[in-house]
Amino acid sequence: MTPVSLTRTPLLLCPQRHYHARRIYYLSLEFYMGRTLQNTMVNLGLQNACDEAIYQLGLDLEELEEIEEDAGLGNGGLGRLAACFLDSMATLGLAAYGYGIRYEFGIFNQKIVDGWQVEEADDWLRYGNPWEKARPEYMLPVHFYGRVEHTPEGVKWIDTQVVLAMPYDTPVPGYKNNTVNTMRLWSAKAPNDFNLQEFNMGDYIEAVLDRNLAENISRVLYPNDNFFEGKELRLKQEYFVVAATLQDIIRRFKSSKFGCRDPVRTCFETFPDKVAIQLNDTHPALSIPELMRILVDVEKVDWDKAWEITKRTCAYTNHTVLPEALERWPVSMFEKLLPRHLEIIYALNQMHLDRVAALYPGDIDRLRRMSVIEEGDCKRINMAHLCVIGSHAVNGVARIHSDIVKNSVFKDFYELEPEKFQNKTNGITPRRWLLLCNPGLADIIAEKIGESFITDLSQLKKLLEFIDNETFIRDVAKVKQENKLKFATYLEEQYKVKINPMSMFDVQVKRIHEYKRQLLNCLHAITLYNRIRCNPSKSFVPRTIMIGGKAAPGYHMAKMIIKLITSIGEVINNDPYVGDKLKVIFLENYRVSLAEKVIPAADLSQQISTAGTEASGTGNMKFMVNGALTIGTMDGANVEMAEEAGEENLFIFGMRVEDVEALDRKGYNAREYYESLPELRQAIDQISSGFFSPRDPGCFKDVVNMLMYHDRFKVFADYEAYIKCQGQVDQLFMEWWWWDQQQQQFSCWTPSSVPPGGRQQPGPSSGCTLPQASCQQQH
Repeated sequence: MTPVSLTRTPLLLCPQRHYHARRIYYLSLEFYMGRTLQNTMVNLGLQNACDEAIYQLGLDLEELEEIEEDAGLGNGGLGRLAACFLDSMATLGLAAYGYGIRYEFGIFNQKIVDGWQVEEADDWLRYGNPWEKARPEYMLPVHFYGRVEHTPEGVKWIDTQVVLAMPYDTPVPGYKNNTVNTMRLWSAKAPNDFNLQEFNMGDYIEAVLDRNLAENISRVLYPNDNFFEGKELRLKQEYFVVAATLQDIIRRFKSSKFGCRDPVRTCFETFPDKVAIQLNDTHPALSIPELMRILVDVEKVDWDKAWEITKRTCAYTNHTVLPEALERWPVSMFEKLLPRHLEIIYALNQMHLDRVAALYPGDIDRLRRMSVIEEGDCKRINMAHLCVIGSHAVNGVARIHSDIVKNSVFKDFYELEPEKFQNKTNGITPRRWLLLCNPGLADIIAEKIGESFITDLSQLKKLLEFIDNETFIRDVAKVKQENKLKFATYLEEQYKVKINPMSMFDVQVKRIHEYKRQLLNCLHAITLYNRIRCNPSKSFVPRTIMIGGKAAPGYHMAKMIIKLITSIGEVINNDPYVGDKLKVIFLENYRVSLAEKVIPAADLSQQISTAGTEASGTGNMKFMVNGALTIGTMDGANVEMAEEAGEENLFIFGMRVEDVEALDRKGYNAREYYESLPELRQAIDQISSGFFSPRDPGCFKDVVNMLMYHDRFKVFADYEAYIKCQGQVDQLFMEWWWWDQQQQQFSCWTPSSVPPGGRQQPGPSSGCTLPQASCQQQH
């Protein structure tokens, strides 16, 4: 494989025609890219030169970087993983393309108004996008609706409505290796005759306005994370990207020297040897019936041969085990929108069930469980099952998740084809998440072990040689403190929030969801608050709790969680008895560019999902590589992180997967925990009584009702272990703080804030300032 040289080809126009290896096509409905300018400079090794040039012009490069809009074409981990993969594949010199949708409006901008989330449209293309190049010469038709005719010449899909897919290419440079790959995003365009034939002359204006019906396909990203919303427009988006991409892939295959060919038609025997299609979750699952349609109906390949080619070409990544997140589309919707694909799916399902029936005769329940078509009042197509039967490889994204996939979610399929299932634990690109966002730490590491860790993180093990080197440890601590000071300044400038930069920065940033258990974090904040109020003269480790993330617009409980966080913060942050000992901050509009600021500043990373619910997590890795310690459950990639770093170097607490399963069998009773744990009872009573919402005492009745009677994620069951583990965090931070004072002789404490061993704010010398009935004096 010969990578393209940047000295010969302009960056934006760099093709992959010199590649002769198997090409990877990564299909994803989300690419959460963030900003591009600094990342491009880092990967091309131009950052210092650009910084100097901009300085000579009297400008500040950081100020220019802040002008760039985030390309927020994703919701969370799945979209950010796709972005990291593109960077890593380019850095490895792999012949890889990313294919997705060029949403006109990405993930919404979040505003907090009176404590509530308010959504604003993310018009990220308002001023154009300098990183993309339109490629109208490769515009392709995508068909919808219509009907199917079976003729002697074969099956024909006719009377369809056509939408055009316009490609926009964005370069993806590898790290200092003269390789530039491509991310191709499709934008929907209406053909010139769209709907005109449906109207007479008097309705011309209406017909032109109806072009929006076609172009709406790429208008907006659906803002749901780990939740399936069965809208027809979403299904259109999924087929749109699949249909355009497969045409592009086959065009490229035909124009190459990859396979044998005869004068009449292309030979597809070598197609799977030269084309690898990776399905990022079930969103691009229609690649399977679409490839079958093209091979059988268009290219006239024999059905069985087409099926063999399709399975060898496609591979599927599963991203969640939550049942509400798995896609199940109504058959009636398919019948209307994609009639030919419905026929193909029925035929594939029949082949699949015939095979299962032959291996497990008489096992009707197994046939029902394994069917792609789910029977019932509303017949539905299980897209995950379609992906499994149509792929040669199925992977989870962390070892524990892959085990759950094999032993639970796809247990029957695993018993049928165990060799198909594998694990590929998620990762992150160290270029963006260390070199770019934390250059101070990267420089210190490079001084000790060289720069090879930038493309090979296993090299970080060499740092173990310096575990007792006080100079190195002091330098790392100094960088962390500089990052904290910088982020504290940013918060004060942007959010008008003043925080103590010497406090512990306790951070939980991710999508707001019940399974991620931001509520457990809230209960800890309330518990700390009550302890401080009950014993204001006692020494406490100063802590700034930061929680950030977006709630899906239609997710009521997630929005209530945000309101609760902001309400708790309003009470705690304005209590004069608390002072700098405790602050609770909600980080508004969390996104990639904000993550690049807060993650290097964090002391503690919260990864506290119920064991068995977080598929992997990648935020956990970003925090760890930036020197934050992790408090978390044995869930997702936390398990492997604990193995790599040593479990003694993480704060692990709470139930394991087997404990959760045992509790499910026994029956989870939240009231038992409520009645047996006084601090928990006090916190819940305060939320319920309106202590944190005095203007609307019943504001959080839904939250309390869910926690007490409908909590699938068992917050109370892990509360006691979590609070105890947080006490260990305090102890270690206090020991580190005093060590750091002695080593660096920092003198950054203000008159109102003293070291963890002393009082930080004037207050009563003794006694509790909370109502006697609610105060727990056991502290």
